[in-house]
Amino acid sequence: MYQLKQDADLSPARVKHKKYMPSNLLILDDFGYQRLDRDQANMFFRLVNYRYQRGSIALTTKKGITSWPEVLAGDEVLAGAILDRLLHSATVLSIQGRSYRLRDLEQSVGGVSSPLRG
Repeated sequence: MYQLKQDADLSPARVKHKKYMPSNLLILDDFGYQRLDRDQANMFFRLVNYRYQRGSIALTTKKGITSWPEVLAGDEVLAGAILDRLLHSATVLSIQGRSYRLRDLEQSVGGVSSPLRG
């Protein structure tokens, strides 16, 4: 998001030449960790829209689809447009259960249960 914000004032013609646009795979890890404001949500739409059917996006998130409008500045229409592009021809992997990092931490401290169990 930082790089997108830096490029927000560039014309679409110039943005498409940025290094994250032409790559075969763009990885977005922990999407939704922080709520996006209106400008950030619109920039994210521009990114997804440009890459739609041009390059792959691997996205990880702990947010369910129903939570996306909340993450995207409360905009249900924008969330729908982004999800439409992301999910078209997508492979969705849903992993249930506790965090591997927290589980490993608990094991490393002798089985003491973490207050962050999830």
